[in-house]
Amino acid sequence: MRVARAVAWGVGLAGLVAAACVTAHTVEKAPPPAAVSGTTPVGVVNFANSGAKAAQRDFQYGVAQLHNFQYDDAAAAFRRAQQADPAFALAYWGEAMTYNHPVWMQQDAAKARAVLARLGADRPARLAKAKTERERAYLDAVETLYGDGDKFQRDRRYAAAMGRLHERWPDDVDGTAFYALALLGTSHEGRDVPTYMRAYALVKDLFPRYPQHPGVAHYLIHSVDDAAHAPLGLDAARAYGKIAPESGHALHMTSHIFLALGLWDDVARANEQSRAVGVRLAQRAGRTPDDCTHGLTWLSYAYLQLERFADSKRLVAACLKEARERPRYRDDEDQFDIDAASLSSFYAMRLRYLLDAPADAEVASWRPDADGVPLAAFLRDYSDAIVALRGAGYEREGGARGTAVDSGARAAASDAADDVVLRTHASADRLIAAMDRHVTSTGAPLRRVVAIEVGQLDAMLDVRRGNRAAGLSKLAAVAVEEDSLPAAFGPPQVDQPTRELLGRLLLDDGKPAEARREFERALVLNPGRVDVRRALLQAMRASGEQ
Repeated sequence: MRVARAVAWGVGLAGLVAAACVTAHTVEKAPPPAAVSGTTPVGVVNFANSGAKAAQRDFQYGVAQLHNFQYDDAAAAFRRAQQADPAFALAYWGEAMTYNHPVWMQQDAAKARAVLARLGADRPARLAKAKTERERAYLDAVETLYGDGDKFQRDRRYAAAMGRLHERWPDDVDGTAFYALALLGTSHEGRDVPTYMRAYALVKDLFPRYPQHPGVAHYLIHSVDDAAHAPLGLDAARAYGKIAPESGHALHMTSHIFLALGLWDDVARANEQSRAVGVRLAQRAGRTPDDCTHGLTWLSYAYLQLERFADSKRLVAACLKEARERPRYRDDEDQFDIDAASLSSFYAMRLRYLLDAPADAEVASWRPDADGVPLAAFLRDYSDAIVALRGAGYEREGGARGTAVDSGARAAASDAADDVVLRTHASADRLIAAMDRHVTSTGAPLRRVVAIEVGQLDAMLDVRRGNRAAGLSKLAAVAVEEDSLPAAFGPPQVDQPTRELLGRLLLDDGKPAEARREFERALVLNPGRVDVRRALLQAMRASGEQ
């Protein structure tokens, strides 16, 4: 399940109007580039500024890593630039920017304000330290980002401020790139396609002009990494890993496009390379590399689609070991992101494995305690319910992946299925209650995903109990609700896509034409899924097609 990290989207009308209605002042050119180029193995930037020469290399590197979302590395570089030139206002701007993670919908305003306080006591004092009008515009924008109002209001005001900066200095590639990113950060309740296309329009023409700029390639990919628009980002994906070969996130980001196109070898290769960089940097820093990461979740999924089941299982086992021996957890609204806790990462990887690999009792038995982590507990119970329902016969004999079981085993599994579905309802309620306590948006896709997955289980229970028509009807309604979710990226946001379930049941009922339609619709949202392609071929053959 892909959750909060990139599923908090949607754009407010006020933000769109404010960003569009900029004043009609005279367009000015950006100042000449800095004396020291930002050519690095994490991308090429040349952000014009008035800082001392001694601060330039660290500052340019920090901007490049800010574009790459390597926030800790960027913050350290900006602090070094401050040490080299304590009066360098943009070095404080850069460090403050590292505490805002737009497309992940994460922000630590308190830490950012503390950075700005080191530059000056208040907003006027800080703005007075900017040596040019353009630098004041950047500082004014970040002051807005961490100013008054809730995060969503500030995101929209910040996007408007960056829109004004872009209009004033349209040839400032970094200003344009940061404006595109600011627009993406206004989509709070799912991917708002018009907003994403506005961001894409800002960077698409820059990409051939600045082929080594990390932000241009990165934000272009983010703008089009859903299944419908991913072809627009393929050139950027092919380039970005070469632009920033020492950025683990950059290497992973290329797989956003590859996965959306079903290019599984490329997905695996990108995340293997990202992992290698992460291990090397961790060892250099004297720490143990993490085994429960966003990129490894994607790598495990790619291995499943390549039917490299042993490799996928190895990654699940490594994450289990980390979750048991050195668990990590962020106890805030970020907990609704699977990457916020090692237990959530583990249960997400385990769920995908149990869904897409052959039946594996050993992996099903891996159940570390997750009752203190609501998202992990829900993922655990939902996956257990799917496995139990398969054993209890929600599909006819041979319809589910794995080995068939005899009638006695099915009867024994039926009671277990009832129990685990009830348990999943309870864990879903606890997860929603936790989201309520943290005031997450009522329109956040995670809430809808949880309801969809619980609805699937209820429908499959009806089928198992002999109410097949009622179950199929419920499942069709759940599929319509899933279709209405905002477009997303990565592995299916509904872990077991409903139209896949529906197609298998229809194929089992001897309705291959109807099953084929469901499989084809499933592949529109999640191209290239191997089991679905195989089921589609089965449906075509059953219909008499070659």
